[in-house]
Amino acid sequence: MTETEHPIYRTSPQRTARMMAIMLGICIVGGAIFFSMWDYWISSPPAAAAGAETIEHEVQVAFTGVHIPVQLSFIESSDFRTLAFNALPGEPDNNPTINAEVGDEINFEIINAGKSFHAFGVTKETEGFGGILPGTDVGSASNPLKPGEGGSSSFVPGEEGIYYYICTVPGHREQGMVGQIIVGDVSEEPESPKPTTSMPVPGSEDVPEMIVEEEPEPVEEPPVTVSTPELQATPVMTEFTGTISIPPGSSVPGCEANRECYIPADVTISVGDTITWSNDDTAAHTVTSGTPDSGPDGTFDSSLFMSETTYEFTFDTAGKYDYFCMVHPWMTGIVTVN
Repeated sequence: MTETEHPIYRTSPQRTARMMAIMLGICIVGGAIFFSMWDYWISSPPAAAAGAETIEHEVQVAFTGVHIPVQLSFIESSDFRTLAFNALPGEPDNNPTINAEVGDEINFEIINAGKSFHAFGVTKETEGFGGILPGTDVGSASNPLKPGEGGSSSFVPGEEGIYYYICTVPGHREQGMVGQIIVGDVSEEPESPKPTTSMPVPGSEDVPEMIVEEEPEPVEEPPVTVSTPELQATPVMTEFTGTISIPPGSSVPGCEANRECYIPADVTISVGDTITWSNDDTAAHTVTSGTPDSGPDGTFDSSLFMSETTYEFTFDTAGKYDYFCMVHPWMTGIVTVN
């Protein structure tokens, strides 16, 4: 009576073996289907799920079969104020313009032939170093190409228009490292509007009269400065605290005129002292022993360190140590160790 109310279910070994065989068969069939579609599982997600830049770069276009080889070298003027690709402004092959059609593949071969750090990328942005199209970059602002290093990348334009190949290290595009890629039947346009000397010409007749009236006024100012010699005779001296600042704006040429790329730029310390460099600029910098002309000498090198970070080095040997920024070589300083 008890067994009838609470039955105990059992199965035979034969039925158990049959069930295991069925489950094994399902696993084998499922695995075969999965691995047969392996290319699908590892492929990139649809463009709709990607970011805006990826969508622009990965527009599905028919490949024309045309390969356009382009060789570009990063170069710098002797004073590092002018940067360019292949040749300086006014010389043949300066920032060569690349012409292509939609679907052509442009193959870049990049080499850093300069003394500074550089990186490469293609963008549609008319200014700045952002909007780099995926797959076109060689190095980056945080991991740039060192002198003598190089790399390759490719770019297949998906639509007509003007693209720009640039150095993606902040500030280098503004110094001249930018060229155009014209895709399709597009009239070449200037990268950015520049002021011309033709605008003030119509009113140029009035300008001399204005200048003549204003010139006598500053003539009376010299006696005022002469009567206060004390202001010029007492330079402000500040004690070195052990920290050298890389001030805002030092990534743009001009700070070297007053030796204000590193503040202070010339310091004297004792053997065993430690100096801390603080990057107070918005761009990345290096503190590298040596000079821009001779290159690094191997004594110390911060490598690239970002904004709001520091680098320190302890000087254990007396001597004079020149140093500079590998990214912005006009930035120089001297540490004298007694």
